[in-house]
Amino acid sequence: MSAALLEILRRHKDGAPVGVTSVCSAHPLVLRAALAQAREDGTVALIEATSNQVDQFGGYTGLRPADFRDLVLHLAAEEGLPADRVALGGDHLGPNTWRGLDADEAMARAEELVAAYVRAGYPKIHLDCSMACAGDDAPLTDEVVAARAARLAAVAEREASGRSAPLYVIGTEVPVPGGAREVIEALTPTSPDAARATLAAHRSAFAAAGLDVWDRVVGLVVQPGVEFDAEAVVDYDHNRTKELQQVSTESPTLVFEAHSTDYQLPERLAELVEDHWAVLKVGPGLTFALREALFALAAIEDELLPADRRSDLVDTVERVMVAEPKWWNGYYPGDAAEQRRARRYSYSDRLRYYWPDPQIADAQRTLFANLSAAGIPLPLLSAVLPAQYRRVRRGELTPDPEAIAIDRVRDVLRDYSAACQPPATRSRP
Repeated sequence: MSAALLEILRRHKDGAPVGVTSVCSAHPLVLRAALAQAREDGTVALIEATSNQVDQFGGYTGLRPADFRDLVLHLAAEEGLPADRVALGGDHLGPNTWRGLDADEAMARAEELVAAYVRAGYPKIHLDCSMACAGDDAPLTDEVVAARAARLAAVAEREASGRSAPLYVIGTEVPVPGGAREVIEALTPTSPDAARATLAAHRSAFAAAGLDVWDRVVGLVVQPGVEFDAEAVVDYDHNRTKELQQVSTESPTLVFEAHSTDYQLPERLAELVEDHWAVLKVGPGLTFALREALFALAAIEDELLPADRRSDLVDTVERVMVAEPKWWNGYYPGDAAEQRRARRYSYSDRLRYYWPDPQIADAQRTLFANLSAAGIPLPLLSAVLPAQYRRVRRGELTPDPEAIAIDRVRDVLRDYSAACQPPATRSRP
């Protein structure tokens, strides 16, 4: 599964203005959108699971690495994308989920985590040990972070024996994605010296651990100066990263990986790729678009059906989020009205953690069933989702609620496609 991904990275290092979109979501409709977009573009679908989303215990999705792999490959088959054009990745693999434990115990669980991903055949492994555990002095030094990453890489190499050797990504972005307003307002790109220090520390630690894998360290996560919080987006500024860009050119194999590129304007995404961020990660921006589509479809349902037959999707989401606030509480300050607005419309999109909830999932199914049975009048579709309306009118999209929701997510992915696969560089599907 890594050959198609490697080819893109090699083309980028050879000077072609190409990159790859890394989709970080476990929602089946988002995954279908990503797989369909890759099929249309004739490129690879890079689908990544985060360490809190999918782990050896199931994560918050209830999926283990092998389960998530099977889900993605099943959906790829249904979407007509060959398995060899699907690349799976593990994102921020390290002790993050268990940082409340002491370092030895947290790292032991992180070793199990990495082993599970490699055993399930994920070709792209992001090793991230930047977070302090209980009893650690914070922030951690480059040497401690690198030594812990090497410990996990050694586990990955042992687990990969007899399998395809994984590709590694190192480094991390600071601050945490979707962080507090005061953090993103002071956001600055990674300095060239800090990037070089990260590379040097990891190279030394890997060598000290007897790991001959440096030619497979293909990515470095550095902060290009992009971020978002509940209501604000920090846009990429090419001029702020000119010196940092040189770090990528110093390696024959290494590209930059950009996290938190959600909500960047299309032209900024293209600039990131041109400036050596060959891997553009997006997650909340996709489920944000999905929420827009589902809420818009619910508005159509309100116009078509009496109250006792509606899905009540929007109210169900609100009720569940209020009853179970652990995924949004602490991210959305303000009074009750401000928190209510953030729960529904925030860029941070903490709502994404709630789609698997049985009550919400059932309401979504009812919404789709109701609209499939009633039909979606085109004037109502035009009122709430004008781009999808135009595609239906042209015969490019069926007026089916699920297809419409997927296409709204693809609106976001089309911007990434244009940045990562400019028309002149695309291969035929």
